Amino acid sequence: MASVSAPSQTAPSPAAALQRGIVKMVLSGCAIIVRGQPRGGPPPERQINLSNIRAGAMARRAAQAQPDTKDTPDEPWAFQAREFLRKKLIGKEVCFTVEIKTALGREYGMVYLGRDTTGENIAESLVNEGLATVRREGIRGNNPDQARLCELEDQSKASKKGMWSEGGGTHTIRDMKYTIENPRNFVDSLHQKPINAIIEHVRDGSVVRALLLPDHYLVTVMLSGVKCPTFKREADGTETPEPFAAEAKFFTESRLLQRDVQIILESCPNQIILGTILHPNGNITELLLKEGFARCVDWSMAVYTQGAEKLRAAERSAKERKVRIWKDYVAPTANLDQKDRQFVAKVREVLSCTGAWERLKVLLNSGRTVHLNNVHPPSVSTQEKNKDKDKRFRPLYDIPYMFEAREFLRKKLIGKKVNVTVDYIRAATGPGEGTPAFAERTCATVTIGGINIAEALVSKGLATVIRYRQDDDQRSSHYDELLAAEARAIKNGKGLHSKKEVPIHRVADISGETQKAKQFLPFLQRAGRSEAVVEYVFSGSRLKLYMPKETCLITFLLAGIECPRSSRNMPGGMQVAEPFSDEAMLFTKELVLQREVEVEVESMDKAGNFIGWLHIEGLNLSVALVENALSKVHFTAERSAYYKTLVSAEEACRLRKEKEP
Repeated sequence: MASVSAPSQTAPSPAAALQRGIVKMVLSGCAIIVRGQPRGGPPPERQINLSNIRAGAMARRAAQAQPDTKDTPDEPWAFQAREFLRKKLIGKEVCFTVEIKTALGREYGMVYLGRDTTGENIAESLVNEGLATVRREGIRGNNPDQARLCELEDQSKASKKGMWSEGGGTHTIRDMKYTIENPRNFVDSLHQKPINAIIEHVRDGSVVRALLLPDHYLVTVMLSGVKCPTFKREADGTETPEPFAAEAKFFTESRLLQRDVQIILESCPNQIILGTILHPNGNITELLLKEGFARCVDWSMAVYTQGAEKLRAAERSAKERKVRIWKDYVAPTANLDQKDRQFVAKVREVLSCTGAWERLKVLLNSGRTVHLNNVHPPSVSTQEKNKDKDKRFRPLYDIPYMFEAREFLRKKLIGKKVNVTVDYIRAATGPGEGTPAFAERTCATVTIGGINIAEALVSKGLATVIRYRQDDDQRSSHYDELLAAEARAIKNGKGLHSKKEVPIHRVADISGETQKAKQFLPFLQRAGRSEAVVEYVFSGSRLKLYMPKETCLITFLLAGIECPRSSRNMPGGMQVAEPFSDEAMLFTKELVLQREVEVEVESMDKAGNFIGWLHIEGLNLSVALVENALSKVHFTAERSAYYKTLVSAEEACRLRKEKEP
């Protein structure tokens, strides 16, 4: 902006009353913008031009809409005069008198640092340093203030200060750079090191124009990780502020405008320079969030170098206090009691995902199902599923990396106590176009030993992170960690992101296949104790096992006992469950479901089901069921080595029952 001074034709103000304000901005060596105190919003402001002096005009960029115009460079000593005032006045209280007001409303007067005229006279200081000249054509001989300015100018000339020094001042003209040919290379060349800068303009709360020093690049910087309400430009050229846009802009202006700062330029996607502004009084990004003037944005959060968790914590604080943009905020778990938001539980089962819309989920011992929040299991397209119509599609084995994901969760969680933090509960939905119906889902963050299971799964490339709309608050409380884990997995080529050949699991299911079972029986009998994983529990004594060495699935019946039968679909209709069958099935589930066990196969029945003994950590499941009065000893146990143990367990159980009142 070109510097100005009082013109010859002026209208003197009726009374030069003393007024006060805070210096918001220094336009040049002889023009400042003064604001009032904020009361319920951004305060009023006015431009004050210093009377009787003139400082050099600052550099100005050519109008973009007028291609024929050229950039205007600094006049000699203009920047030094501006800097002299900026360092002295920005954010400080001054008092001033308006001596002249032109017909166009431009105001000229005297400015003093402090609350009264005993403070430093700003015009005199500029002239004394040789940074401004006195407008002698309007001087009146009987005015002591004007006479003082002339005297100071003569002294400055004699001392060869500032513009009166030898050389003409060409060395004080900046080489301004308004454009950067390759912004991304420019940002990368700085290697995220803090660079000194002056904030020259605040467009809105999260976008500023900064002068990078010492090379004088003038760049627009958007704060990484956040977005403030903006000013929407209408068709007629006017700007309509979004709610709290003006307040957010003033918040940033009052703290950063024309302050000395350091900026870390962090990234440059799509020609937009993202950065973090560091000021001795704090990080403006975190402050904007904490005061409810901004919200976190996922797309730029990943490049923020000062810790994304700090931004989330600041935003969470504003949400909890319901300040400004969050005044109507309702937390996703607002209707839950504290005991339902965070609790400790034991994991009974890792539930299989049967469709592309499903999430990884675990069943707790309480019977409650919890979905791992924000992560999606490995999946395949419908076309892949239907590729081989003669083959039954089994998600656990046929979807690449699904088995590895399930095994990771199984080994980490089954039978262990975990900490569950409910992030939100998604209400049940009906079927829509292309989407199935969903029951109510509890989406939570599950940790064990301080490890976020979802994050660990993603970091191994065994799941992907679900993206959400920016305004969707139903997300994991550790969303940024999940994104970072996925980025690492992609970079390191882990699991789903690997370029290696996809692992194939050829698992034969010989359940009910009598001929295959007969062929397989001698191998299992000779093997003695074989390792197995309990995949499913049909009843207290009927299970489905996965045999890892043999890579097959078998149906296994516990030997030596007679267990209550569960309800079953039979050719003649539904078979009614026998008493205590549910209790027996629950007992078996809690003890062995999805756990590694050892089995001894003795024989098989006519339907191709194997019969034998199952051991878990030294415990015989048949004996355990008898001990807990959930099974009786069957006569076929007489030929077994475990017969005496079974009879003793049954007798001990009977004696306990007799003693009970």
